[in-house]
Amino acid sequence: MSTPRVSLIVPVLDEALGIAATLDALAALRAQGHEVIVVDGGSRDDTVARCAGRADQVLAAPRGRARQMNAGAAAAHGEVLLFLHADTRLPADALAAVADALARGASWGRFDVRIEGRSAMFPVIAWMMNARSRLTGMATGDQAIFVRRALFASIGGYPDQPLMEDIELSRRLKRHGAPACLRLRVATSGRRWEQHGVWRTIVLMWRLRLRYWLGTPADALARAYR
Repeated sequence: MSTPRVSLIVPVLDEALGIAATLDALAALRAQGHEVIVVDGGSRDDTVARCAGRADQVLAAPRGRARQMNAGAAAAHGEVLLFLHADTRLPADALAAVADALARGASWGRFDVRIEGRSAMFPVIAWMMNARSRLTGMATGDQAIFVRRALFASIGGYPDQPLMEDIELSRRLKRHGAPACLRLRVATSGRRWEQHGVWRTIVLMWRLRLRYWLGTPADALARAYR
């Protein structure tokens, strides 16, 4: 089974402390012919400088994860797009698993996730995220969403909204088929939960999702999130 060329798109904003390690972890994939595209949303630190030599393209785009990922997708050359957060790491055989899922007929999908950090709640949170995603067919950005580039283009890419862009993308992609829910786990940082409080973040995110499902505009939710 041949592995299609994958364009890994990494949106960043003020990620100077960790971006070098994130990109260095992708060096082996670049050596195999895959493509790494970093899209900066206006960093005020050394993020862009630390990407030099570590990515195939380093682009600038208007701030906003959806806009940044769309900019990366527009510049991509791979048959498959994989959207990777700057604080998330792929398992070693990630792209082989993606190729297998696509060969079996999937057109998009995501990985299970584990959360790194000090809180004893992180394994529980990760289990809930993975179970919810498998049950609903919805994916979050932390789960490293992948999709055939042609399908992504046909649905217009990520919606231009400041929050819940991954939920809306999943809604659109589900019309073309269920996601491949890979049990391989990406590792993502628990810094957001630790910074703002684990329980407070859990309650906030569930409240925002509920409001989104009830029809609250994403702009209003983004103000509440901030």
